[in-house]
Amino acid sequence: TRAFVSHRAVMAAATGDTPAGKPRVVIAGAGVIGASTAYHLAANHGMRCTLYDQKGAGCAASGKAGGFLALDWCDGSPVGELARVSFAMHEELAKTLSLDSYRRLTCEAVAVDERAVVAAGGVAKPGNKKLERVQWADIGAVASRPMGTEETIAQVHPKRLTEAFLAAANEKVGTEVVLGKVEGVVADEVTGEVTGVVVDGETVPADVVVVAMGPWTHRASTWAPGMPKVILGQKYHAVLMRPERVLTQAVFFQGLGDPEFYPRGDGDVYVCAYPDSPNVVDEEPGEVEVRPDAVQRLVDVARAVSSEMKNAEVNGSGQSCHLPITQDGMPVMGAVPGTDGLYVATGHSCWGILNSPASGAAMAELIATGSVTCVKNFDAFSPKRFAR
Repeated sequence: TRAFVSHRAVMAAATGDTPAGKPRVVIAGAGVIGASTAYHLAANHGMRCTLYDQKGAGCAASGKAGGFLALDWCDGSPVGELARVSFAMHEELAKTLSLDSYRRLTCEAVAVDERAVVAAGGVAKPGNKKLERVQWADIGAVASRPMGTEETIAQVHPKRLTEAFLAAANEKVGTEVVLGKVEGVVADEVTGEVTGVVVDGETVPADVVVVAMGPWTHRASTWAPGMPKVILGQKYHAVLMRPERVLTQAVFFQGLGDPEFYPRGDGDVYVCAYPDSPNVVDEEPGEVEVRPDAVQRLVDVARAVSSEMKNAEVNGSGQSCHLPITQDGMPVMGAVPGTDGLYVATGHSCWGILNSPASGAAMAELIATGSVTCVKNFDAFSPKRFAR
């Protein structure tokens, strides 16, 4: 258990160590969005908080995502500014938090001839030449196009980022993660102000509550009238494989089900594809089923498209996670209408790791000052849009 994770009683965690004049802040969920919010509350505003999570820091998608970062892939959408601000912040955070998993890399889209891939059996033809700019995808590749250079593409290990946010917040102001299940919010019947949360059946005093439970935020839909009613999860499987050399090019294949490959600096290559349809998540955090057939399909396609991946070692038995999705596909972040002191931050879909720095900084600024200046048009993410 990490130093910032506590098993102590929930009441003790909530009531102690909050400086005079500072609100008692509770964050439900210790994924990357909750962790970033906690870090920026500590670093930018000197505010301590307590995060409650059933399984601990980064136990779901925040620990099992690919960690792929793109500067401009969200341009032209409401998330474009958030992504650009976050991309720049990642480089600075890597230095501040000593994240050795952060690095720049290139990215290529590679179209494959599926019949040629099957016929090759994972073996490149003698004298076969890779496509220009393509580093390692050498079987059945018929065309490619660049999707980003080291100026616009980067990566970070999501679990290590999440833990680094929390460790730094703990060091700065004593922020802690406490193991426990948040089951509801308590508000004053007259004023409508938050007075606490219910954790494992106990009421914990709080002045501010941030619901950052990823796809499990749907469980909070009845906690207050203004909470979003529909938060879905889209399940992805992934597997880590390790070829003989460290690769430096991410590849998005076109064909064979469009698998995605994210090589990491430690030598692992993160392979994912074949998502399930979005649905209400009924699996428990940290207990998401990994289907062996889905993992084997990823291993098979990895071995088929590259001679370097053919004999790559499979690291572990695969993994799966649910990406949180809202009704309109945009994150939902901000103050929950009708309940003073209640906030929500979720729904980042496949861009949760990328957008975590600016999302956390904005949420922290909103909680501390009542407005957001670090991200333009942050109101576009407000939960008010679902109450119209």
